[in-house]
Amino acid sequence: MGKISRPRRGSLQFWPRKRAKKILPSANWQAILKNNSDKKLLGFIGYKVGMLSAYVKDLTNDSMTKNKRISVPVTILECPPIKILSARFYRYGEVVSDVLAHNLDKELISKIKLPLKHNKKIEDIKDYDDVKVIVYSIVKKTGIKKVPDIAEIALGGNIESKIAFVKENLGKEMLVGEAFQNMQLIDIHGVTKGHGLEGAVNRFGLSLKQHKSEKGRRRPGSLGPWHPARVTFRAPMAGQKGLFSRLVYNSKIISISNINSKNINPSGGFTNFGVVKSDYIVLYGSVPGPQKRQLLITQPLRATRKQSKKNYELIELR
Repeated sequence: MGKISRPRRGSLQFWPRKRAKKILPSANWQAILKNNSDKKLLGFIGYKVGMLSAYVKDLTNDSMTKNKRISVPVTILECPPIKILSARFYRYGEVVSDVLAHNLDKELISKIKLPLKHNKKIEDIKDYDDVKVIVYSIVKKTGIKKVPDIAEIALGGNIESKIAFVKENLGKEMLVGEAFQNMQLIDIHGVTKGHGLEGAVNRFGLSLKQHKSEKGRRRPGSLGPWHPARVTFRAPMAGQKGLFSRLVYNSKIISISNINSKNINPSGGFTNFGVVKSDYIVLYGSVPGPQKRQLLITQPLRATRKQSKKNYELIELR
């Protein structure tokens, strides 16, 4: 028998393989802030519309297809406006206090329990060293649903500029164009499509055993030795597949626009989504999750030179 030379079945890069705690993941804002301190708003909430092919003009330096028209895979993300729910004040990494906005949308009642009275002001908070904002998406403008999604987003700059940003935008709608711009890199935090309970062949890619094997073909040949008398976590077994939190690094924004200035809706709308009605992002490549899945879009954690130098001009979608 020849030597078996292949990767092991099932990567241990992602472990444990269990369902995500929440559909809209959180982010490591402290790490993101290190290379993006000059930005104001470090994140945004978006919704996956679907994938298309796009004709673009390649403007990348030293590219073999420079100044030529090429076809690339793109993902459409609809990004309705967001509002600040509250300003959260920190000291030594611990939450000190929260200051709620006053003109909150009524759809928040079905998401969280709001206090009857909230008269606290930003000026009343004295002892703190950091400020973050709790934002919610005005998702009713998309037609997907009415109940908004809530996420904590960090701010860039010093403490004075953060306070000024909160005071300026408290109660106002913020657009995705204020956080990101064309041809910049972003990270996408999302949850993959769930497939429920799956066997070891589907979950880890095991090969089927010979048809005369005992005790089943769609299972590993052995779960381990007699001693130690236990099944190790490395043994491929049936379990949850999908609905995992995943992070896509350094996705390139090809275009940011509004549906009123450039209509990208195909006739009949997008499959399993419908019609885009607000601001949207045309993103190079793919993102995790099915259509309508909420995503957290953030500034890049570790931008790479290879991705940064790519430059495209959008011609048309198809």
